[in-house]
Amino acid sequence: MDMSAAIEGLAGQAEQQVRDGIWELAPVDRTIAAKAAADLRAAIGTPHAQEALTAIGRLAQLREALAVLAVALAGVHGRLAWFLGAAATALAPVLHWRALPDEQGPTFGAVEPTPEQYTDAEDAIRRLHGTLTRLSAG
Repeated sequence: MDMSAAIEGLAGQAEQQVRDGIWELAPVDRTIAAKAAADLRAAIGTPHAQEALTAIGRLAQLREALAVLAVALAGVHGRLAWFLGAAATALAPVLHWRALPDEQGPTFGAVEPTPEQYTDAEDAIRRLHGTLTRLSAG
């Protein structure tokens, strides 16, 4: 399963739980979701801006987005934590990517992603941003 599809599934579940009244975000959760959304937006720009970056730049921004999720996850419990944890897990392949050639030997299992994989991860983060924005707005 690609990252966009995984995030789409998670986002759909979260939004459905909110609509069904299963998940009511506390004010502190809304604040954390809003901050995470803003930080994700800052980490991942527009598709055009991303494509203009070097592979190293794109990878750095994707890793920054994962760091945003980790920081947000550290401050919450319950459904928001479960949602953020699942989102981070869905985006975990980014942690195995490298933008540099393996001229110096073993790479600890890091692989070079395709341009399509970069785009998929960036689109997934944009979808996640949108969901967190809606969750924070109530």
